[in-house]
This record gives sequence, C-alpha cells and structure tokens, in this order.
Amino acid sequence: MSADLVIRGAKVHTPAGFVPADVVVADGRIDGLVSPGETVADAATVLGAGCWLTPGFIDLHAHSALRSFDEPQMAAKVSQGFTTQLICPDGLGPAPVDDAHLNDRRDYLAGLEPSTLGTWSWRTFDEYLSVLDATVPATDLVSCVPHSALRQVVMGDDDRDATVGELRAMQELADVCLSAGGAAISFGMIYAPGMYGHGRELRALAQIAAKHGVALIPHVRNEAGESLAAMSEFIDACRGTGARLHISHLKLIGNETLLDELLGLLETAASRIDLSVDQYPYGAGSTLLTALLPPWAMDGGPSAALARVNDRAVRKKLAADMNHGLPGWENLFGSCGPEQVTITQARGLDEVVGCTVAQAADILHCDPATAVIEICARTDLDAAMIDHYSSERVVHEIYRRSGSMLGSDGVFNPSPHPRLYGSTGRFLGRFAIRGNLAPVTEVIERMTARPAAMLGLADRGVIAPGRRADLVLLNPQEFVDTASFENPCSYTTGVYGVWVAGQKVWTGATPTGARPGHVVRIGKGDTL
Repeated sequence: MSADLVIRGAKVHTPAGFVPADVVVADGRIDGLVSPGETVADAATVLGAGCWLTPGFIDLHAHSALRSFDEPQMAAKVSQGFTTQLICPDGLGPAPVDDAHLNDRRDYLAGLEPSTLGTWSWRTFDEYLSVLDATVPATDLVSCVPHSALRQVVMGDDDRDATVGELRAMQELADVCLSAGGAAISFGMIYAPGMYGHGRELRALAQIAAKHGVALIPHVRNEAGESLAAMSEFIDACRGTGARLHISHLKLIGNETLLDELLGLLETAASRIDLSVDQYPYGAGSTLLTALLPPWAMDGGPSAALARVNDRAVRKKLAADMNHGLPGWENLFGSCGPEQVTITQARGLDEVVGCTVAQAADILHCDPATAVIEICARTDLDAAMIDHYSSERVVHEIYRRSGSMLGSDGVFNPSPHPRLYGSTGRFLGRFAIRGNLAPVTEVIERMTARPAAMLGLADRGVIAPGRRADLVLLNPQEFVDTASFENPCSYTTGVYGVWVAGQKVWTGATPTGARPGHVVRIGKGDTL
C-alpha cells in the first residue's frame, strides 16, 4: 500500500467507537484503516501514541462570512479542530444585497462580521460564494441563505408585513440562492429587518426550504420568558410545510424554572418534525450592542436607527423602554443588567472596550441605558457586547438533555468572547472528558457525523475509507479550553494536529500556512 500520509498509534474514533488502527490518507481522502504497524510505502508518518484521532469538527454557527478576506488561515478556528464552518447564521450575511442597501448592510454587520479587506464586489448569493471561494480559506465554508438579506432586498428595512407579491419575491430569491448551493435558510428574529417577519412569512420560506430538503436555522425571537412561544413559531412553520428545523444556540436567558418545559416542548416537537439544536458551552452571549435597543429603534434600517440614537427627544423614549421593557420584547438590557454586559467592540471609542455598560456609564458620565445609546451613536452603530445571562447549571442541563451539536458563535472582535478560541475544548474537553456530562463518543458524533448529516455533507464526519481526510489529533489528557473572559485569545491545549482534505493546517502551536479549504455548495456535487 502507498499513500501520502499515515497517522500511527492513535485510538481512532469510528462509528463503532474508538479502535486501535493506523489511518492512511491519499489524495485528500481516507484510503483505509490498517492494522497498527502495517507497512505503508512512500507515506509521511505522524505518530499519535496516547492520542485520539477524530473527524474534523464542524462549527454550526460561525460568524466567518468575511473573515477569510482578512485572515484566511483562521487560526482561532483551526487551532481548536474546526475544519468546516457554517456561515451566515442569525439571518445575517453579506449576500444577496442590492446597491440601495449595500452601505447600510456593511455597517450593520460590522459588529458581528468585522472586516477591513472584504471587497463587497458581489450582489447575488452566487457571486458572493465565488468571491469568497477565491480567498482560499484554510477550512471549508458552507453558507446559510440569510433571511434578513432576502427581506431587505425585496422590501427594505420597514417594520411591516410583507404583501403577497413580496412573499412570492422572497420565495423566488430564496429558491435562487439555495439552487446556487445554500445549505439552509437562517433567521435572526432579534435583528433587523428579519425581526419584522412573522408567521406567514416564515411559512412561505419554510416551503422553499422543504422543496430543497434543507433546514430552517433560527435565532428565535425570544430566549427568555417567552421562549416557548418563540420556539413554537418555527415548530409550527415546519409542521405545516415539512421543512426541517435546527435551533441555533439553544439557551434560556434567566427564567430557569422554564427549563424543563422548554426541553419538553422540543422533545415533543422532535417526534413530529425533523428537529435538532446546537449550543455554545457558555452562559454568556455575544452580539451587536444594538440588540439592547427596543425593536422599533431599527425600523427603517441602520440609517434611521442612527438618526434616532442622535435625537435627544427619541433617546428618552429609547432609555425608558430599555429600563422598563415592552410586551413581547426579550430586553437583554433588563434581563442581564448593565453590570453583566461588557463592550467588546466600539469603533473610535476605545476607552469603553472591555468595560461593562455600568463602567462605561461612569466614563461617559451618564446612566447605563443612555451609555448604550451614546456608544451606538458615537460608533455609528459599530459596537458589540458580551452579555452574561445564564448559570452553568442551565448550560450543563441543556448539554446533557438536548443532544446539542456545537456552534461556536465566535465573533472576531477586538476583545472577543472566549468561545471564539475555546468552544471545542470546553464542549468536549471540559464537559465530556473531564466533567462526564455525556459519553465522549456521543459528544464527538455531535461535533462531526451529526452536523455533517444535518447539512448534507456526505463526504465527511466519519473516519472511514473514501471519506474526506478532515482529521483532529488530540491528547485527551491535555485537551481543554484555556480562553477566559479575562484572556479570551488563548488557544485550546492538547491539539497536536489538524488536517483539512489531508493537508495539515495546524501543527499544535501555530497554523502551517496551508489553505486547502473551499466554499462548499450544497447540492452541487462538490462535497464528494
């Protein structure tokens, strides 16, 4: 037997569990699993004694839609074993886009998809995927079709229901984007303008997802006291159309007494529709600072919102709603409190980056709600945050009981959430290997085979002959997250090597410089 690479001596994760075997790689694929020590001619050899060899990890919630323009090696991702990323979650993404909304879209996304080198030369979803592919990323990138982008192109940024004609136009545009290789339709029901869509609109797009056999992937409208209704909104859309449903970053903001009822709702729904969830393994989130503003603040788009936060009379109404809440609104400001929200990005206002909103209020000499509004105004809305919303107990219970897959939700901010660097080391290393919260072999499947199946990636997720050689060599005694809220840019330890399509992208300490990834278009025959 001859090959390009053989990894010897590791315990290999297979559908049957861990087995002692040497893994042979040729032409970017698994050529075979052979008996330990069997001769393989002309192959480079990597010794994996004391290590596990697993399939490459799949990040089901990656804010990397523009990252490859600035840093195609994506060290934060490959260092923890991610070899495939699902981009454009939360209904947010760079395409499709039209000339009228391009600048507003780019500015609105800046807090979640920061980039200085993104070209924005595309208009269609197909053009975006081609331009992104030309950046030659280290990992594979698979893209959702973002609902907010569809809605904005068809009907702008207004807070109103779509007409019958607009619904048909959104369906047609979604159909074109999925035909170009989109993997799902994502929704962000706390982001504009997607937040203004309701039942009829969700069902209309669910019909197109069902036609293509892909999932709806929502950030639901409320993850706090009204989370059951928010989940039901999408469960109902899928029951009525036959579409699959995958819930992004399952969580519960406060209201811990709802946990059993929430998990029970999902368990019942899973008996009626094809339903799955993902989770990041932290009790804190990270998103745009504008998410603290009441929904009406974004009516008309970023330009209109910017005018509001600069209007003294409107500011009083914004602050009052933030302090007192509105019916049906999640209100993270009220749920978390200003002491539990940290500023991670604020363009041109570096003095508040790394500060809590309460601390920023002291710096800016105002009350906390006004501080949020002031930061939004001074940064032209280019600001982001970390919000601490949940106990570890709830995070652990969701992990144990929901069968959650892994979505890092990592954002490349100046002061990022530790999940950007530490998600796999925490999800597998801290929770399963060290914490025994779930069986290790099952958790690895939740990071590999299950997400691959959910996305229709038939060529990866399992170490077996013919499958793509996306591989992670890790030492289970050392594999754990080191990133913290105080020191977030710290690599997960115990990762000895990461391969994408048989090429090594991570050495155990640094990227190799290899960039074997590409943009995968679902249904286009480029995954096999």
